[in-house]
Amino acid sequence: MTIDVSRRSLLTLGAGLGASAMLGGSALARAPKLGTQTPYWHRFVLGDAEVTVVSDGPLPLGDPSGTFTGVSKEEVKKMLVENFLSPDNVVLEQNSPIVNTGDKLILFDTGMGSSKMFGATTGRQQKSMTEAGIKPGDIDAVVCSHAHIDHIGGIVDDGGKPLFPNAQIYISQTDFDFWTDEGKLGSAAKDFVVHARKNLLPVRDRIVFFKDGQEFLPGVQAIAAPGHTVGHTIFMVSSAGKSFAFLGDLSHHPVLLLERPRMEFSYDTDPKQAAESRVKLLTMLAANKTPVMSYHFAWPGYGHVAKAGEGFHYYPEPMQMTL
Repeated sequence: MTIDVSRRSLLTLGAGLGASAMLGGSALARAPKLGTQTPYWHRFVLGDAEVTVVSDGPLPLGDPSGTFTGVSKEEVKKMLVENFLSPDNVVLEQNSPIVNTGDKLILFDTGMGSSKMFGATTGRQQKSMTEAGIKPGDIDAVVCSHAHIDHIGGIVDDGGKPLFPNAQIYISQTDFDFWTDEGKLGSAAKDFVVHARKNLLPVRDRIVFFKDGQEFLPGVQAIAAPGHTVGHTIFMVSSAGKSFAFLGDLSHHPVLLLERPRMEFSYDTDPKQAAESRVKLLTMLAANKTPVMSYHFAWPGYGHVAKAGEGFHYYPEPMQMTL
């Protein structure tokens, strides 16, 4: 094979090489490293509503041993490694959708607040909202899937002052009663009870209790999903014929608790009931092809679940761009 290279091409190439040699390579750009990250929010359209997902930051659980049970430690680590995840440190996200219906601005769950129970990377929800251009005073409703610290920890500040001064708070009465019970301060659940009392009791006069199946806000329906806590609830969010299900803590992990939905999770109040709720509701959502948003899945936590053998598979949705 012969290659036809013209004299002009060789002269041009030679000139370029000569210039590079004279400059000693300094013509190559040497931009400084920025050391910054993108803001922790994402926005998309749902029917006539606008949804902004804000993050409270990553929540590390550490070694999965003892947290995810009912399956051998070796199997848990194998599942993580096969999905390119660390077998030594399970890290969850904290994704809160803020739904602007045009009439109301509705926030789902409030993150850890000032508590560092799970490390220093949590507690940035208010910062994420600021980055997204949303003011806490504009929130009309705070909807709580349940009363664990990472979902109600940002309702008030350390002095008991409401962080969402114009919002009503929505939660199931069974969860409120259970986690604010002073009699449980001597139990193994003490830390969760302390935080629930700190965040819920100062706003007791603002709390509205919803019931299973009730559309308690326009386009927001409660669906009981007990087990993780006694009153744990997921929500169907709808606008103009479009919808998604906010899963709260129906599943903490997109691999472990989807591929093996009857695996147990140590933070569940009733692990077996939680597994039953998980299987039942994920089966319904998969059959109906309903989009889901999970509080703890990889950022921003929006996608679909599909049946896969005895379990399920999570398919992240490509991020939408709003113009």
